[in-house]
Amino acid sequence: MSPEFSDQTKKKIEEVLSRYPRKEAAILPLLHLTQREFGCISNEEEKIVAEILGIKPIKVREVVSFYTMLNPKPVGKYHIQVCSNLSCFLMEAEELIDYLKEKLGIEPGETTPDKKFTLTTVECLGACDQAPSMMINFDYYGHLDKKKIDELLDKLK
Repeated sequence: MSPEFSDQTKKKIEEVLSRYPRKEAAILPLLHLTQREFGCISNEEEKIVAEILGIKPIKVREVVSFYTMLNPKPVGKYHIQVCSNLSCFLMEAEELIDYLKEKLGIEPGETTPDKKFTLTTVECLGACDQAPSMMINFDYYGHLDKKKIDELLDKLK
């Protein structure tokens, strides 16, 4: 059985679609609404968005798989995304990723058993001037070290 949008989200979808001369141009806003509604964008949600936009599901999959802010599976309450691109790598992001793996007991792409934390490595957060950097949900943190990571995680527990 396919999931169904709430009436409130259906109204928001209609509002978003009305702003675009071509429906398929609304793909990102619709995917954000979909993720907010269902917690992720699985194959089923991809099909629903494709149907609304009148495009093939593979086009939706291409967008979902490209953007790291779109999650194809559920994430924890706190989604920790650590940049692993060149600037952060040179500032020892790899060591911080290893530290987070040890501290949380999970590998990148996994969620803690209590569903509190998901750890993800991403190609770039656009915060090279603050390397090494990471995001927790929608908040950026930069110039990280183990002490700062400990402080951040302690606030979330």
